[in-house]
Amino acid sequence: MAEELTPAASDPAADAAGLDEEEQPIKQRKNGLYPGVSDELAENMTSGWADTELRDLEPIAQASHTAARRAALSARFPGERLVIPAGNLKTRSNDTEYAFRASTEYAYLTGDQSEDGVLVLEPKGAGHRATIYLLPRSNRANGEFWLSGQGELWVGRRHSLTEAEQLLGVRAKDVRELPERLREASGPVRVVRGHDAGIEAALTDKVTAERDEEMRVYLSETRAVKDEFEIGELQKACDSTARGFEDVVRVLDKAEATSERYIEGTFFLRARVEGNDVGYGSICAAGPHATTLHWVRNDGPVRSGELLLLDAGVETHSLYTADVTRTLPINGRFNELQRKIYDAVYESQEAGIAAVQPGAKFRDFHDASQHVLAERLVEWGLVEGPVERVLELGLQRRWTLHGTGHMLGMDVHDCAAARTEAYVDGTLEPGMCLTVEPGLYFQADDLTVPEEYRGIGVRIEDDILVTEDGNRNLSAALPRQADEVEAWMASLRG
Repeated sequence: MAEELTPAASDPAADAAGLDEEEQPIKQRKNGLYPGVSDELAENMTSGWADTELRDLEPIAQASHTAARRAALSARFPGERLVIPAGNLKTRSNDTEYAFRASTEYAYLTGDQSEDGVLVLEPKGAGHRATIYLLPRSNRANGEFWLSGQGELWVGRRHSLTEAEQLLGVRAKDVRELPERLREASGPVRVVRGHDAGIEAALTDKVTAERDEEMRVYLSETRAVKDEFEIGELQKACDSTARGFEDVVRVLDKAEATSERYIEGTFFLRARVEGNDVGYGSICAAGPHATTLHWVRNDGPVRSGELLLLDAGVETHSLYTADVTRTLPINGRFNELQRKIYDAVYESQEAGIAAVQPGAKFRDFHDASQHVLAERLVEWGLVEGPVERVLELGLQRRWTLHGTGHMLGMDVHDCAAARTEAYVDGTLEPGMCLTVEPGLYFQADDLTVPEEYRGIGVRIEDDILVTEDGNRNLSAALPRQADEVEAWMASLRG
């Protein structure tokens, strides 16, 4: 990685631009190889650059949908100033940052993904006027564009404010002006917390935690029902994810020669080529690691004769993620016990998917899936029945600890801040998307089960859209039934 040039606050480049110390955005980098910038170089770098302004831009695909979402937010909180930040870069180590991911609330309402961006809805008449505050193009007069570590010659070009307005359909202003505007603001204000400490500090005497949480809850609940753009993005995410699973099956021999990391890297390549990223840390759990629900270390061996539990999802460029799990026999064939356990999970998932219907309770698919698992555990003599007793006491959870699914969207566990009565105690509606993902996990050290069960973990997960007349499996491109899984793997490896 190259080292950026960052002269002291009194360097000639800033002086040549006629800036006071307080206005100079460039900070000195300790141990830089260039101690300063000559007047001649500073002058040279201010000119000779072509006009790169982009004109006649078309709005982004979701612009009409983000406008409708802002209108709904405006109607929910009339007469109040609403502030929704994207967030800031976070340091990974020393002077390197994590890849930026805009806050879900901000991206949902704007379609933008710029760090430091802030959406502000200011009361106007019976509604609000929306303004998106962004960093403008890097300053060329004071050398920011080539001297700052976040200048565009270092990290890439930003859109101008005019370009942003055309793309997003929202008035755009310089975000560096916003803190002072907010400090001077009067009247009720709400902010989405946890993303931008500077914005929160500017509002410290104007907001309350209770009022802010009310807006966050609203924004979480309003994402439950997806519009047509969102459904299309979720389908796109599932389709890319299916191709990523195919990629993994084709290279299982290379994973056997290395480790679970080969699987992780293979899927990640598909996610980066076709999408923005993975939607969450991929779980590439081979052998007994499959019994660890969120195994993301992915550093273990991949052995023929064992199972691979792959839980992974591609995140699209608009930040919608798939969340799919398949449990695969590494050598391409289930043995008798693996198939018995797999078939039980498959039957459980079938019952759960069948229960996803408009008007059904959210909990219904979980209850249906758990009932099947409890039946099998009693049938196998692993827990004492009757089944109703097992379910009432939750005894099946020793081997199936987690819930059977969750809402899905821009977050892998979407709508997480929603009220309980609107989520797990709520009713399914067309346009909702959720996972159905039962599993059975027999820990390697579980002395309550026969030895041959120990170290086997199975989960099957699909992304299910609630429709007007039932449901649609968005991830149906990947086979689920055991015979179909084996045939699919053979075709890919043949």
